[in-house]
Amino acid sequence: MAGIYIHIPFCKTRCIYCDFYSTTRSDLKRRYINALCEELTMRRDYLKNEAVRTIYFGGGTPSQLEEEDFRQVFDALSALYDLNACEEITLEANPDDLTEDYVAMLRRLPFNRISMGIQTFDDATLRLLNRRHNALQAIEAVDRCRRHGFHNISIDLIYGLPGETDERWKCDLHQAIALDVEHISAYHLTYEEGTPLHQMLQAHRVNEVDEDSSVRFFTTLMDTLSAAGYEHYEISNFCKPGFHSRHNTSYWQGIPYLGCGPSAHSFDMHSREWNIPSLEKYISAIEEKNRLYEKEELSLTTRYNEYIMTSLRTRRGIDLPTLKKRFGQELSDYCTSMAVPYLKSNKLEQQDNHLQLTREGIFVSDGIISDLMFVEE
Repeated sequence: MAGIYIHIPFCKTRCIYCDFYSTTRSDLKRRYINALCEELTMRRDYLKNEAVRTIYFGGGTPSQLEEEDFRQVFDALSALYDLNACEEITLEANPDDLTEDYVAMLRRLPFNRISMGIQTFDDATLRLLNRRHNALQAIEAVDRCRRHGFHNISIDLIYGLPGETDERWKCDLHQAIALDVEHISAYHLTYEEGTPLHQMLQAHRVNEVDEDSSVRFFTTLMDTLSAAGYEHYEISNFCKPGFHSRHNTSYWQGIPYLGCGPSAHSFDMHSREWNIPSLEKYISAIEEKNRLYEKEELSLTTRYNEYIMTSLRTRRGIDLPTLKKRFGQELSDYCTSMAVPYLKSNKLEQQDNHLQLTREGIFVSDGIISDLMFVEE
């Protein structure tokens, strides 16, 4: 099985916290869609005939595309791959793009999952973040998607935002639960260098939340969503039973994927590639039947470390027989020996040949993951 990631870099406006590659150059949209389809064709053999299980349109803001754009991309995909085994096709969308007509249009396409960037239901904070929607638009967008027949809806939330309080975070969570969505991703705000938000932090116009508050917010997140019936299946992701993100899970399980578009990454289990993060250079190169990208051959140790990092973030944890099969006895023994202190302190547990974080271990997961990684001397 394999996945395909399609990067749509267009945004109407840039959010002040975002460091993903995006652009407001909507005038290049037509050339970009043509180039994207050409890249798909150029790289048709990358997945080595693996069945495509998931497709994910991310961004940027994929909901900036129109029906003819999507149809052109799906036509290209269908000509290159047998999509009959495809279980999940996700569109990332902004709430204000999801008008009645737009959602009706999406139902005419193969999408069966919507991932909506809501971030918070506090209008003042949405304005600060330069989001284009307000809380009411977000609530109405979820309802609109539901009425048009989407039964797999995910929303993104961010906590630790400037001015965050326990009460405000609880309100965000209760509103999310009231929407009855199938999936919730919740991320702690990070101040990425080069973003306007980071510049505001440096100028003391906003303040980071303290560590105690961060721990409290995360505890509230786990307790509130668990009580509402959501499974905590990855550190930042919660779902109703059976509604985990199949595409993102493939990343965490080390399944191959093809990524197309500027800045998109690809992985074939032995190497990683990433396209140039420039829309103009990307388009020009593809139009010349070329492709500008970098590639890293992954050593056994690098692949082991990535497996530890991604697997231990999930509730499933590290599959010890798979670890031994993929990376050999020496690295398998290293992992289990380094895990011993954490098993004794109840920060790790072993169940059915899987090494998993306990609830206590989740709070110090970065340190545990770091200790289980192998550092070559």
